Amino acid sequence: MTVQLYDTKAQALRDFAPLDPGNVTIYVCGPTVQSGPHIGHLRGALAFDILRRWLAHRYGRVTFVRNVTDIDDKVLANATDGEPWWALAYRMELEFTRAYTAIGILPPTYEPRATASIPQMQEIIRRLIEAGYAYPAGEGTDAAGDVYFDVRSWADYGALTRQSIDAMEPAADADPRGKRDPRDFALWKGAKSDEPASATWDSPWGPGRPGWHIECSAMARRYLGAEFDIHGGGLDLRFPHHENELAQSTAAGDGFARYWVHNGLVTVGAQKMSKSLFNFVLAEDLLRERDPLVVRYALAAAHYRSNLDITASTFDEAEAALDRIRTFLERALRTLRADEDVRVEAAVPAAFAGALDDDLGVPQALAVLHETVREGNSALDAGDRQAALRAFADVAVMTGVLGIDPLDPQWRSTDASAEASALDTLVQTMIAQRAEARAAKDWAAADRIRDAIAAAGIALEDTSDGTHWSLIDG
Repeated sequence: MTVQLYDTKAQALRDFAPLDPGNVTIYVCGPTVQSGPHIGHLRGALAFDILRRWLAHRYGRVTFVRNVTDIDDKVLANATDGEPWWALAYRMELEFTRAYTAIGILPPTYEPRATASIPQMQEIIRRLIEAGYAYPAGEGTDAAGDVYFDVRSWADYGALTRQSIDAMEPAADADPRGKRDPRDFALWKGAKSDEPASATWDSPWGPGRPGWHIECSAMARRYLGAEFDIHGGGLDLRFPHHENELAQSTAAGDGFARYWVHNGLVTVGAQKMSKSLFNFVLAEDLLRERDPLVVRYALAAAHYRSNLDITASTFDEAEAALDRIRTFLERALRTLRADEDVRVEAAVPAAFAGALDDDLGVPQALAVLHETVREGNSALDAGDRQAALRAFADVAVMTGVLGIDPLDPQWRSTDASAEASALDTLVQTMIAQRAEARAAKDWAAADRIRDAIAAAGIALEDTSDGTHWSLIDG
């Protein structure tokens, strides 16, 4: 068993070797909660949910940290007199949690808010200043109270994205008047008269609040230690956010992340989905229109490092694929439920495992899954109950690993269950009427009932243990 992951920093596939084989440690940059989640947020969180599930399968335990950035320029900008920044942040945090839960993303081991780790941020800043890698802005300037990271003092700055300092854009996170170099980035931001007092904390450099980048360095260190296995996030976070995290943490003496893993973006018409471009689809709207399991499958089906261009067919294809899986599982259950003569042990098929070991190859893993569904249906058609049970067990294990088992109770909403129960009652009544007509040799009546059922999009399957129905695919 060798898991390989593409390390963005190395720009190559690397064998994954955790610091502690009994506890894989992962830090993923969570949402900045200035507004609600869109599809891109769901896709990113889902990519690391599947990575976490697979590493848990391989290693047994994963400590998974995903933060909430609840203090930031954008959060303050979107606050109103009627809803202060902290109330907005909490409301949006709950929206993200609801969306993540809806598509089956496991809750993190820890989900810290930035505002709960201010002392830890200040400690890293203090260490950086003492080591000569950071400096406070001069007193009496408009930037008084700010503290900046001195990018030219750290020889490895730019190592993550392989850029030279002179080729970088100036850091736009603070007024450049207090900086030695326009590319220096803010570690601490002095209090401003136009910002609420509630967004201010005391510090050795004066009242203020943390810069964005220092927040993640402090939270990762606090919950995972000075060195941990994987740092994850969207490809758009590589620069400046992750570049700056890496620089300030390593300059402060921490080993920090051993592997950097980034997911691709969601695009619309080949253009990045972004709130700033107003081309995003809110998660709330999508989940109102589509089954959450369909959304999960659709967003997971492409390789995590590729960009995913969203169209209506993206979800239609996912729905059809899930229907094939569901139909097989239900058919196999009906056929095999009472069979006590066949036994099989559930295990992840080797081809499926090999696909996920190879940089989380979900598309290849899904190909193995659907081939197994095809083989299972063929076995059922041929009356090979042992082969059918083997396929059923394999499909159940694979869908469980990916979190897409259509028979899992988590995907049954109360409304959906009630509707399914009502439909089943109606169809079973018609099946009974058809059986009575056939018993009376009233073939015309039996055919009319059968045709009415088919016209409603329902297929009947007559077997030795009765007649079963299913929705016609497509």
